[in-house]
Amino acid sequence: MMPAFPATTTVIPAPSRRRRRRRRMDPVLFIASTALGVLVLLSLLGWFTDIAGSTTATVGARFDRPSNVFWIGTDNLGRSLLPRLLEGIGTTLLLSLIAVACSAAVSTTLGMLAGYFAGGVSEVVMRVIDVLYAFPALVLAILVSALMGPGRTAAIVSITIITIPLMTRMIRIATMHIATRDFIVSARISGVSTPRIFITHLLPNIAGSIAVQSSYALSIAILVEGGLSFLGYGVQVPDASLGTLVQEGMQYMTQAPWLLLAPGVTLVISILCVNLVGDSLRDSFEPRRIRSLT
Repeated sequence: MMPAFPATTTVIPAPSRRRRRRRRMDPVLFIASTALGVLVLLSLLGWFTDIAGSTTATVGARFDRPSNVFWIGTDNLGRSLLPRLLEGIGTTLLLSLIAVACSAAVSTTLGMLAGYFAGGVSEVVMRVIDVLYAFPALVLAILVSALMGPGRTAAIVSITIITIPLMTRMIRIATMHIATRDFIVSARISGVSTPRIFITHLLPNIAGSIAVQSSYALSIAILVEGGLSFLGYGVQVPDASLGTLVQEGMQYMTQAPWLLLAPGVTLVISILCVNLVGDSLRDSFEPRRIRSLT
């Protein structure tokens, strides 16, 4: 008979909360969120403090190269580019956020109405949305800005009109999926008013879709604001935005390339980070189904 050995068990320590959080943390989301946070923080510092210097004072020679004194050089008037870049980041982000907030409010209202009510209401809303969606985005933005006159207000209105169609469509689809659920039908049968159904039942359940679409709309807003300011229909000189800085730097691309590279790279990083955050939000609120291979 073989001797019986005592059974040994290996106790595997449970992972700590900190380890589980690190494991669940999306590195792409962390990097993109950190980069956006840094941009927002720098723009706030540029607005409320003089840490980067004056945006209008001539502090050096024309086209000074980046150095310890002027971190990203000077422009054609001898002004330090750093404070103007911080001002441009703040202006572009602020105008884009205001426009997206307006667009989200309008799109949520129209999308919920079109998704909840069938028939005439849905048809009227979607036909208007289809007309706006048929126009190329930048052409529609230029048309609105030309009618209103160049400036910040025209940029906000243009971005709002451009981002409404796609957001309304997606929110309508999300509303249609929720409107057929049992709890909505029960509330309707129980005599709950339509505004209360919208606020207490529909809106919380489509909040994820609104957040995802707003993040994508923000990336479009940053791009459109930069394009309008670059073409002269948005923010006007002497105010700075990323689009105006790119337009100014393009004139001296061979003589002082940092005037173009600094705002151009910042614009690309901003749009990329917002898109990455939007992708992560989509994966969080709308996880992909895992399909079996068998």
